[in-house]
Amino acid sequence: MLQQILHDMYIDPELLAELSDVQKHILFYKMREEQLRRWREREAWEALAQAEGLRPPKVKRGMWLGAASDKHIQWLLGADGDVWVWIMGEGPGDKPYEEISEELIAERARLQAQREAEELWRQKEAEITKKFRDALANEKARILAEKWKVEMEDRKAAKVLEERIREEFKRKEEEERKRGEEQIRLQEEQRAKELYWTLKQAQLQSHASENEEREWEEQLRRSKAADEERSSRAQRARDEYRRHSLRAIQKGTVAGLSSMFRELGQSHEQEARLYHHLPGPGPPPPLAIPVSRTWERPLRPVSREVIVRWFKEEQLPRRAGFERNTKSIAPWFHGIISREDAEDLLENMTEGAFLVRVSDKIWGYTLSYRLQKGFKHFLVDASGDFYSFLGVDPNRHATLTDLIDFHKEEIITVSGGELLQEPCGQRESPPDYHLLFE
Repeated sequence: MLQQILHDMYIDPELLAELSDVQKHILFYKMREEQLRRWREREAWEALAQAEGLRPPKVKRGMWLGAASDKHIQWLLGADGDVWVWIMGEGPGDKPYEEISEELIAERARLQAQREAEELWRQKEAEITKKFRDALANEKARILAEKWKVEMEDRKAAKVLEERIREEFKRKEEEERKRGEEQIRLQEEQRAKELYWTLKQAQLQSHASENEEREWEEQLRRSKAADEERSSRAQRARDEYRRHSLRAIQKGTVAGLSSMFRELGQSHEQEARLYHHLPGPGPPPPLAIPVSRTWERPLRPVSREVIVRWFKEEQLPRRAGFERNTKSIAPWFHGIISREDAEDLLENMTEGAFLVRVSDKIWGYTLSYRLQKGFKHFLVDASGDFYSFLGVDPNRHATLTDLIDFHKEEIITVSGGELLQEPCGQRESPPDYHLLFE
């Protein structure tokens, strides 16, 4: 193919486009060498013809490249009027062909090495990416496996704890049931003695007339009704205890009920001592009557002095406002302050902040709650032997602290989703509740 191109001194443009730059340079160099060879051969032939007198000398203005080709070139003339000739590699400052060839080969080798290095880098980069992607996936899988393992262990531990609590409450319930049955039995024996003496006296007095017999029957009916009422109260007490036990199991508040167990135990010990010292034969003593309050509480608060006295007489013995099992006043507790003062204290706090203040409207308290935009105020009824929200939550709590701790985990209303999170403490000295504890 190269010999054909040098013979014709022509290359097809499509074939030329397929050649690289290095190949094009080499082809040009070969064609130029062929041109110089033909030119020298032509010059020698012309000189020989002139020497033999075959043709007159003439100015060479062109040169045919072949008999069969119509292509020709126009030579550039030098300053002397002769054809200007420049041979690549032989002129001043030109590089020799070997050096040019070496440079072309070095450049070609550099480009080839660069392409191979780029290909190697793409492979290496893919390997690195895959390696770290797989490592990251393995690490995520390991973390998830450890997390799952920890969660499984926590669930197992929680289940074991729940079973232990359930067994403890079951044992306490059985003990309470036995004590209740023993209490009812002792009451039944005492009542039987009362009825015996009542019936005995009635029998002695009923022989005279029929009216006395009817009176005896009426007394017997009243005694049976009183027995049924006492049995019903005992059954309600056992049901209420069971309901509190199940509620405590669900919430896991064993510590909160431990004090209740102690109080129940103390009360049962007192009752046991009471029945233990009952006299033997002879008429039984009359039943004990509960002691009334030392002061008569009005229907509703009428003044600040009455509220302070109510708190000291009824709430301090129940440890209202104190933290559980300590002598410290709870950080959320406040004195007799207004709604506006409570909202001022909660103004710069986040949603979920709260405080409990002594109410001047009812015998109880007001829980002031900070919303995202605004405030809510819930009345807490403390007029009886328990604490509960008015018209919001039917749950009853033994202490004010129990109510607050309960709603740190359970919402107050379904529609509002209020959950007690951050207590709002005192801002001034002395605190606003100092009158209540003087």
